[in-house]
Amino acid sequence: MTYAIQPDDALVVVDVQHDFLPGGALGVAEGERILAPIDALAPRFARVYATRDWHPPDHSSFAAQGGPWPVHCVANSHGAAFDERLDLGKIDVIVDKGTAVETDGYSGFAATSLADDLRAHGVRRVFVCGLATDYCVKATALDARAEGFDVLVIADASAAVEVAPGDELRALEELRAAGVAVVQSGEIAGSVRVRG
Repeated sequence: MTYAIQPDDALVVVDVQHDFLPGGALGVAEGERILAPIDALAPRFARVYATRDWHPPDHSSFAAQGGPWPVHCVANSHGAAFDERLDLGKIDVIVDKGTAVETDGYSGFAATSLADDLRAHGVRRVFVCGLATDYCVKATALDARAEGFDVLVIADASAAVEVAPGDELRALEELRAAGVAVVQSGEIAGSVRVRG
């Protein structure tokens, strides 16, 4: 099936940050494979958002505070920075999430202005990709659906943590069950805006 990019579509790129890529504090094993498809897709959309974990040093998700994860993406640290291979010139809006100690910050919609900004710009359909499929990509896509947007997750422009074997497949099944389409970047046709 082919999905043609429309003027009221947006691309949401989730958490392409040093700490989520190989060698980072919470690195996704195959994380680097998503960079080429994201950089190829971004200039084709009229509006592109990039979310980033932007945690305080004592964030509740960190193991020292009883959470499940090692310290990662502390605001203003190298680990929280976007990977240099992500072309920031194609990003219209950066959305900081997980900025409060008590919020997990998985979703780009949780305690952010993302939904309001999408609506203010007439967006009706959201394409979601990034890191990680089984956590922040899934949570962002599910919340986008709950906010009333049509949602597509780009599987080959996303990669999973896979804490347990099969987590990625289970995440994709949960997304499909919620009415989210799971697509490949090669199925996305056309272009709305060509940028310099």
